[in-house]
Amino acid sequence: MKDCLLLFLTMLKIGLFTFGGGYAMIALLENEFVAVRKWLDRDEFLDMVAIAESTPGPIAINAATYIGYKLHGFFGSLTATVAICIPSFVIIYGISLFLDAFLTLSFVACAFRGIQVCVIYLIFSAGLKMLGQMKKTPFHLFVLGVTMIGMILSSLFAVSFSVIFFILISGAFGLVAYVYRSLCQTRGDKKDDLS
Repeated sequence: MKDCLLLFLTMLKIGLFTFGGGYAMIALLENEFVAVRKWLDRDEFLDMVAIAESTPGPIAINAATYIGYKLHGFFGSLTATVAICIPSFVIIYGISLFLDAFLTLSFVACAFRGIQVCVIYLIFSAGLKMLGQMKKTPFHLFVLGVTMIGMILSSLFAVSFSVIFFILISGAFGLVAYVYRSLCQTRGDKKDDLS
């Protein structure tokens, strides 16, 4: 029970002090789960981010659900998901009550402009950290290169190409690589049997 309470408080803290959505939350999640709590190792964290990104729903909620389930099963996933959602829900509900008056305050507008800069930094630093931790195999570098070129070209030529398609294409590359590797191993095993 004590561990579930720690999970709840950790997710509550992350949900309360993260601005800019799930991508900005990745750096905080990594620090809390890998460095401070040691609930995950770096490779497992990268896998969790990939799973959380490729499943429906916000990445922060998917990540919280994954961590909660890994640590304490269904009850842990429920606890973590609720805890990460509570701060946003309460803050947005409070803002919606006073939205018109809230938006007219100039210091609020200035604060949000400052937060936007911080969010860009958080997303960028999380991406650089994940890039640094990525295994630098030819396959990984190929998929990264193809994805980056595709995203840059779609931005330059103003082609509307959903990020979901990049995820699906990358998954297809991974599936093809897996099948190819399996076939090569099977052929290698058959050659060993013949000799």
